[in-house]
Amino acid sequence: MPRYPHILFDLDGTLIDSAPAILASFREAFAQTGIAPVRSIDDSIIGPPLTETLQLISGSDDPALIARLAEAFKASYDSEGYKATAAYAGVAALLAHLAAAGRHLSIATNKRIHPTRLILAHLGWSDFFSHVYALDLFTPRLPDKATMIGRLLADQGIAKDQAIYIGDRSEDGESADANGLPFIAVTWGYGSLTPAEMRSEWRAAAQPTALASLLLAN
Repeated sequence: MPRYPHILFDLDGTLIDSAPAILASFREAFAQTGIAPVRSIDDSIIGPPLTETLQLISGSDDPALIARLAEAFKASYDSEGYKATAAYAGVAALLAHLAAAGRHLSIATNKRIHPTRLILAHLGWSDFFSHVYALDLFTPRLPDKATMIGRLLADQGIAKDQAIYIGDRSEDGESADANGLPFIAVTWGYGSLTPAEMRSEWRAAAQPTALASLLLAN
């Protein structure tokens, strides 16, 4: 059996550069609702779930205000905005290589499940992934990424010693740690971990080809 027969991936900043599409839809949501953002809408906001991000940008946790912004964002992003999402160079070949090698690939993302599925279909990647999990795949919504990864492992009967998680942020590594999974940080995305954030047990890959080598080494 290969060392990591099950490979779980984060999505934004790991497999796809979703920042231009997401930021455009955030800007449109604030413009449409007439609500003034209290901080810059830039790459630094990418990563957390939608509600948390809207609270950060708006400086408010008022449910009605956040709901208005969320609906405006979804109207933009889920219709046309998501189509501006691009795969990072070399990632499509990486996924094809891993699938051809018999690895079972899954997504565990903070992104909402609806646009996640739209993007995978848009990029022609749907068939690569056996399982696609998001916080809002369940009711009630799962509280965090660590819980989501644990749910995926339990639901699919995946042993912890047969899986690995790949992401680009410290939250991803911490979520892997919480589930007893090894973690590889990709450093080509906008959420790249700094040397200070990297833990000694985590590994890093600077290109998709380097990640493939790590994942396929027996």
